[in-house]
Amino acid sequence: MNVFAAHIEAFPKPVQQRLNSIDKLIHKLMPKAERAISYGIPTFKQGGKNAVHFAGFKNHVSLFPGAAATAHFAPRLKAYKTSRGTIQFQNDEELPLGLIEEIVRWRLAQMG
Repeated sequence: MNVFAAHIEAFPKPVQQRLNSIDKLIHKLMPKAERAISYGIPTFKQGGKNAVHFAGFKNHVSLFPGAAATAHFAPRLKAYKTSRGTIQFQNDEELPLGLIEEIVRWRLAQMG
């Protein structure tokens, strides 16, 4: 069991499935990244730096790829609630794993 288990298991099964999907996708893209809890939420670290965070909430799951990523992808994020560095995916909508993958790949490219 990874370090994210306690965070993920605190949610109902449908939300757990969404969080596990995000975790699995990011791990696939960053197989050597360190899994950690940072700011109280699941975080993938690369080269000792926070690369991307994600978290579950009552009505949504969020991806935290940073402000530069949300600005870069802003035209494609109009269907989602965003704030500086945060993207919310409502739990009653399909999780856009393809878009999440693109965002994570972009974030990794920016990190060098």
